[in-house]
Amino acid sequence: MRAKIERLLATLAIVAILAPAARAANDAPPAPDFAFGAYQRGDYLVAMKEAKKRIAANPKDAAALALVGQLYLEGAGVGRDLSTAMEWFKRGADAGDREAAYLYGAAALNGAGAPKNRAVARVYLEKAAAQDHPAALHLIGELALENEGAPSDFGRAADYFRRAAAKGDADSLYALGLLYKTGRGVPKDEREAAEWFRRAAELDFAPAMVEFAVLQFNGVGAPRDRAAAAQWFRKAAAKGNAVAQNRLAHILAEGLGVEANLAEAREWRDKSREAGLNDPSLDYLSSASAPAKPTAVK
Repeated sequence: MRAKIERLLATLAIVAILAPAARAANDAPPAPDFAFGAYQRGDYLVAMKEAKKRIAANPKDAAALALVGQLYLEGAGVGRDLSTAMEWFKRGADAGDREAAYLYGAAALNGAGAPKNRAVARVYLEKAAAQDHPAALHLIGELALENEGAPSDFGRAADYFRRAAAKGDADSLYALGLLYKTGRGVPKDEREAAEWFRRAAELDFAPAMVEFAVLQFNGVGAPRDRAAAAQWFRKAAAKGNAVAQNRLAHILAEGLGVEANLAEAREWRDKSREAGLNDPSLDYLSSASAPAKPTAVK
């Protein structure tokens, strides 16, 4: 459940690189936006010049402030400087830019380019969440699970995950599936869990593919369909998910929903081992005969 927080530092730049297109569509002024136009063309020096011209005319031009932060974050036309980027994002957030608020809040949470301060992080994440920023909503849900060392507030987390899920956030769709699967913060409901996992899986979220495939394979919360489950395992395995690789090795070895293929089963077993998942029950694949077929996967 805390995967989002753990990935934030590593993915901060990637998230930000995706931001300008959405910001241009949602937050840019109706007049021609020469700064973002230059950014999108890759003319970063002009983008910086135009953005700063706008800021000189209006120090609270949120989109222009955020764009300068973006340029420093990427090192586009300037030296890459995470701290300077976050200073500009903070200014953009204070002026009302929701993406800048999310990025600065995430940075303050992790100490990535901004002083680590959970209280400050929460303020800026709430700014973004108030504007229905999906990732900010999800992250506040994650914080409710951590809950400053107190028992997790599953109900509050579920509320935020639901709001983010309504915006199509795959992490939150998956998180809701886990809550319904375990009955934490919501009534335990395997059908509901399967539905949230399915929706996240259809957004290409590998952990959800695995969860939905397991339920579908076993006919729990979803109609039993081993062939369809095998396809979800295969798709997640191809994305490097070690659990999916392991499960796919089992069903290929035993011909469950697919034609048995020991050679391919060995390949997926080896990939899962390389990823750190060592399953002794698959050791037999190094030789010949297979064991009795199980009736379920977990």
